Amino acid sequence: MDRNSNLYTFVFAIIMVVVVAAALAFTATTLKPLQAENVRQEKMQNILSTIGINISRKEASEQFSQYVKQELALNSDGTVNEDVDAFKIELMKETKKSKEEQAFPLYIAEKEGKTFYVIPLFGAGLWKEIWGYVALDSDKNTIIGASFDHAGETAGLGAEINQSWYEDQYIGKTILDDNNNFVSVKAVKAGATADPKHSVDAISGGTITSDGVSLMLEERLENYLPYFKNN
Repeated sequence: MDRNSNLYTFVFAIIMVVVVAAALAFTATTLKPLQAENVRQEKMQNILSTIGINISRKEASEQFSQYVKQELALNSDGTVNEDVDAFKIELMKETKKSKEEQAFPLYIAEKEGKTFYVIPLFGAGLWKEIWGYVALDSDKNTIIGASFDHAGETAGLGAEINQSWYEDQYIGKTILDDNNNFVSVKAVKAGATADPKHSVDAISGGTITSDGVSLMLEERLENYLPYFKNN
């Protein structure tokens, strides 16, 4: 075949496309189990971090069961759905369902003789999804740790939600008022002084992302009240 002909160029391009596509498909298939394992380990790592266990991803996989004693999938009425694996619940999919159809994962952990309740979070930021975990003390009211992350918030602004200086503000805040009414915790301007028990300082220049975190907390945490009241 004449290498200078259009037919040769066309055939060569087709062969290259097929070879590259096959290589990419093989690579994706080969790496998929490793990627899934990394996601699983990171999830465990983030859950443990909310109760003050800060370890590597690999260590989290090894120690998760030492601290997390129960993994529950809750119904909207607070009952436990024994047919659902709580760890496999994908909140991105669940939040698209009606409240009555959703399953709400809850991790019950024990550390130094105390019981903690870790609640997964999912919501919307300025540009894309935001998510995280918040751990409540044995009183089911006081936050002892929080972990947030995002898919694409603005660097230096909304992206700061995954920084310790922001997350640590939530420690010690309460989600119930003095009359045991649910009020959640909100990120607002001068929040640390405006309402010391139930608010934190919003990120300067990241108002929409801060509002997203507030809405995420309020919407997700409220779903666990029936279980807490029943137990």
